[in-house]
Amino acid sequence: MNAFDSRQREELCAAVRALADDREVRAVVLYGGERLFAAGADIKALAAMSPGQVRGWNRALQRTFDEVARLSVPVVAAITGHALGGGLELALAADYRVAADDARLGQPEVRLGIMPGSGGTQRLTRLIGPARAKNLLMTGRTVGADEALRLGLVDEVVPAGEAHEAALRYARQLAEGPAAALEAIKEAVDHGADAALSTGLALERSLFTGVFGTDDAADGLRAFLERGARRDGPHSDGDDEKGRTT
Repeated sequence: MNAFDSRQREELCAAVRALADDREVRAVVLYGGERLFAAGADIKALAAMSPGQVRGWNRALQRTFDEVARLSVPVVAAITGHALGGGLELALAADYRVAADDARLGQPEVRLGIMPGSGGTQRLTRLIGPARAKNLLMTGRTVGADEALRLGLVDEVVPAGEAHEAALRYARQLAEGPAAALEAIKEAVDHGADAALSTGLALERSLFTGVFGTDDAADGLRAFLERGARRDGPHSDGDDEKGRTT
């Protein structure tokens, strides 16, 4: 995945919508190859656009990244090489970010006299806080993987060449979990973060009640109770593990 032009945006949008419609999909990994995650916008194409064309292009790209963020399943970004500008904005739309130890990340738009327009000022701020976000956005500096980890910009750093496999491993782990509960957790966190506490708690309460009607919940609760019954059976030593989750 190199610079985002209209064709690549349309391809990404089509892929995301296909994933959203496929109920067999349990997790998604974003990966651009070992050399480059995504470099951002096609600056040459942007420079040739009128203000109206820029507005339409930006609206479409922002909408595409929003669709990535709204996928109901966990989304994991495997960041290799450079994730700059729109490339980092795409990674910010993921739920979890794994970076190779030689990756470079940043929002360098200010160096061109412009600013991020596809979620950078909003998702970055929500992820690492206003002060740290302003530092990256206003200086346009890029950071290495280790600093990105310290900032909270990425969640895991692995040796170069291992980011894709690490992202797949984490995605598989989540894919094996209870789908309805994972979807509800993602919805509660994502929507609750932008709502008043009372609204977020009401959403959590509704989702919490809803997952109890799923097969996964029935199976999980039954298995927990059966484990407790075995511990408390005639051969139990009566230890204090009763009722403890594992």
